[in-house]
Amino acid sequence: MKKTMIRISLGLTLASMLTSTAVLASEEGQMGGDIANGKKIFTEGKGAAPACMTCHGPTGWGTEAMGAPRLNNLGYPYIVKQLTDLSEGRRTPSGAGAVMPMFAQQLSEQDKRDVAAYVNSLPLAPTELSDLKAIKADGQPVGEKYLGQVIVKYGIYGKVSACQSCHGYNGRGAAPMFPVIGEQKYTYLVNQLHNWRDASRANDPYGMMRAIAKNLTDDDINNVAAFLATAPRTTEGNTRVPNTTH
Repeated sequence: MKKTMIRISLGLTLASMLTSTAVLASEEGQMGGDIANGKKIFTEGKGAAPACMTCHGPTGWGTEAMGAPRLNNLGYPYIVKQLTDLSEGRRTPSGAGAVMPMFAQQLSEQDKRDVAAYVNSLPLAPTELSDLKAIKADGQPVGEKYLGQVIVKYGIYGKVSACQSCHGYNGRGAAPMFPVIGEQKYTYLVNQLHNWRDASRANDPYGMMRAIAKNLTDDDINNVAAFLATAPRTTEGNTRVPNTTH
């Protein structure tokens, strides 16, 4: 009887997650953005919000020194959700990102969709990966990629599940729910994993990221970030990159 109840509970949880994911995709106007308007906001800004490219770079690959993340092809629903959460107070970044809630409030719901559509229309190549050697030379701790790869692929037994179980191979994303985390900026990855761990960021569906990050040490975080920041999108025998626009 107990095993049956566990199976029912897991089934209901999975069904709830799938339903929520479908709603997320539809409610956020999946593929409903105006790329031209999104480009205008990204390159020129709107109202009190400056151009997105000021911090995130002209190609949307982020800026290491500012801790500004890559936006390029992270996944359409994810970008819409983050802009919405920022504008509605569900995500309140610190540091340089503390200005984002005010900037997001300058955007209408359609503007958010338009920006998301534009950044997911940008070419993936050439990539602008984190320079781990330069980051280390500047005095910031940098983890070991090979140790991070183990956690990304296999997790930590009894403590942490594999990152790729949700985020896909090498963190290349599993739309519409799980964003691309591979080839994300190293500094941003480190900062966000710390934020998930101390719950200063709490807009993760079902508290999944907080539950994972609370079991990561500082070294674990640095190692995972080091691997993901430069992780290849494809395997030698599979050159297909998943479509992250929907």
